[in-house]
Amino acid sequence: MPVQPSTTEHQPTALDLISGVDRNRALDALFVNAPLRDYSLRPRVNDYTLPVLGLGYIATYAAHAGFNVGVLDAEAHGLGIDQTVAAVNAARPRWVGMNLLASTYELSARIAVGLDPGISLMVGGHHAKAMPQRVLEDPRMANLTALVLGEGETRVTALLDDAERRKELPGVMWRDRLLGTNGAGIARGKDTAKWLAPNVNELPFVDRVYLPQDPYLADDGRTEANIVGSRGCPYDCGFCGAAVSANPDITIRTREPANIIDELDSVHDEFGTTAFRFVDDLFLGAARIIRPAMEAFTAHSIGDHYAWDATGRINVLYRADDALLDTLARNGLREVALGIESGSDRVLVAMDKRITADMTETVTRRLLERGINVKGYFILGYPGERPDDLKATVRHIHTLWKLSDTLPGAFRASVFEFRPYPGTPIWQQLIAAGHAPDTLLAYGDVDLTDHGADESLRDRDEFNFSVGIQFGDVPLPGIRAALAALAREQFARTHPGEATV
Repeated sequence: MPVQPSTTEHQPTALDLISGVDRNRALDALFVNAPLRDYSLRPRVNDYTLPVLGLGYIATYAAHAGFNVGVLDAEAHGLGIDQTVAAVNAARPRWVGMNLLASTYELSARIAVGLDPGISLMVGGHHAKAMPQRVLEDPRMANLTALVLGEGETRVTALLDDAERRKELPGVMWRDRLLGTNGAGIARGKDTAKWLAPNVNELPFVDRVYLPQDPYLADDGRTEANIVGSRGCPYDCGFCGAAVSANPDITIRTREPANIIDELDSVHDEFGTTAFRFVDDLFLGAARIIRPAMEAFTAHSIGDHYAWDATGRINVLYRADDALLDTLARNGLREVALGIESGSDRVLVAMDKRITADMTETVTRRLLERGINVKGYFILGYPGERPDDLKATVRHIHTLWKLSDTLPGAFRASVFEFRPYPGTPIWQQLIAAGHAPDTLLAYGDVDLTDHGADESLRDRDEFNFSVGIQFGDVPLPGIRAALAALAREQFARTHPGEATV
């Protein structure tokens, strides 16, 4: 049944929450990003979350193939589970697609239970890939027609064309509920590569009509957008779902610099965007990628037109010469996000980070000297962490803050409580140590904001998840007290003169 066209004056409905849909046509697929928590129980206290670029890519690809698709970003809209289900069922799509994450799987399963039985369900994402059998056997996934392992653009679009094509699609699984068996697609001939690893330079640019909060107006007054420059990661950080050991099927691919520049200019021309954030793991993660990209950025005077942020690898930037760092600054690099994670070299070895605290300090200083800001990510409570390790991390953060007090660039710390993700190297160690998967998957949100009263912690609120297990020698209350204290101090540094409560 077609979605009815909107009128110029009406009360907002569930359909108004769906991005990119053509209301004059029947809806082929609705891609749903589950909320990080049920906001009907505790409303969100901030107004921005990261855009769902992965779903945006899939929706864009499907739309280019002629399908009418939309995206319902329940997290961006701060929806509760019932509201999300109501919006999906009101839209009456043929298919619903969901990106499954460990921390939101239970919420996604509750959404799946509420779907109209006539809607076919497809799922993908890190959790689906790490625990496909568990997902397939979940009775709440009764509508599950296809579980897609890995990158989804080509295979999702093939499924929209004909669900029976799942039999010829590699990395697609399903459950025969009557027989209690699993099925898996088998590619014919040499088709596997085109299905599992599409050419990233041939994919259409993400149509931002599917991203309700991107581009957006940033705090500095710029119109800003998120972008992906590569797929895959060659590193094996113990806690990360993108770790190479957890993704042996992934072919690491980078976009050509010209292709990236074309997207920067395209988004600027359409939205007036002058700042970009590269959200992938690799754009500043290997010299073989950085140098040709910077040659192209220099040739196109990117630094004269745009500012941009990216994730960097400390070991790579540590080896970079001064000329390369100077080039990054001239080409508009505004901020580098670094996975510093700990101030304890002992913990860094346990994480397989292949860096030291001294390397982190050196890289941060060299970037700040050039006016490039640094955002450091930190994990508290990693398995085996001792009180002296936690103290070392707190000292390290203060050291980096002091550095930024005397240099042109600014340093900010973003601190998280450790949580285990299935498929990661540390997950296997925790299972071997006797932890049960059910307890490791018992994610719950932790309100450190005092129901939103603590302004200094609001921006971190949607990321405060825990499975309620003490993995190291520091009790959870001590970890959370340290996290809150660091977040408050960071807020005070970023918002001088503003009250925190």
